[in-house]
Amino acid sequence: MTSLTRARLADDLRTLGLRPGDDVLVHSSLRGLGHVEGGASSVVDALLDAVGPGGTVLFPTITATAEHGPAHPPRVVLAATPGWTGAIPEAARVRPDSVRSVHPTHSVVALGARARELTDGHASSATPCDASSPYGRLADRGGRVLLLGGVTHSSSTSLHGVEERAAVPHHLQDEPTDGVVVLPDGTEVVVRGRLHQWGWDRDFERVADPLRAAGVQLDGRVGAGAAILVEARGYVDVLVPLLLTDPTYLLAEHERTRA
Repeated sequence: MTSLTRARLADDLRTLGLRPGDDVLVHSSLRGLGHVEGGASSVVDALLDAVGPGGTVLFPTITATAEHGPAHPPRVVLAATPGWTGAIPEAARVRPDSVRSVHPTHSVVALGARARELTDGHASSATPCDASSPYGRLADRGGRVLLLGGVTHSSSTSLHGVEERAAVPHHLQDEPTDGVVVLPDGTEVVVRGRLHQWGWDRDFERVADPLRAAGVQLDGRVGAGAAILVEARGYVDVLVPLLLTDPTYLLAEHERTRA
């Protein structure tokens, strides 16, 4: 089996369209890339190489579960609680120069030039992925979303941000929850907001065609896996109008009748 080096991955990322100075949120599968020399940490390095010292690489470090809500508020120790988003985000999270946003369910970890700028203020978000969250800031500041290692739009948390901007009725719990985030210095921060309502099947794959038609999605390969690079603002500009016309647009077909 041929191993993928950090340099080869960085070259593939540039060929896909990642540019120096980009701010990019990465959803990823390490296994889907093939065998990488140095594992997940090498992938993080390759991403930083591709965006250069003027860019920023972000990863979702999500800790949300279906049980979270007013009766079972989430509690996250920012420096210790891993997300369930995979080996590559975890490799980024444990780096000493990483910055993790303060949120009890949908935190983001960032490395690079605008790491703090993009992650600050998440505790004030009224919903996990709203316009003031890292997901929303990335879109409003010209960032991009990278789906790496065969990962598809079905894993793109930014689509929940689109649902929140469009205020679709099935997406959020009715009552707010007081989640707790423990900062690295031991301070406990209460983050009050409406969490996601689980139990609705989505068909996020259907967004690919309209995104391609609008010219905001690039398709290619990185390592052994398919890769997709999307303008984060394109998610908003293309999909919010569709959701305002049809709030069930991102639901699976069998879910639309009960929405």
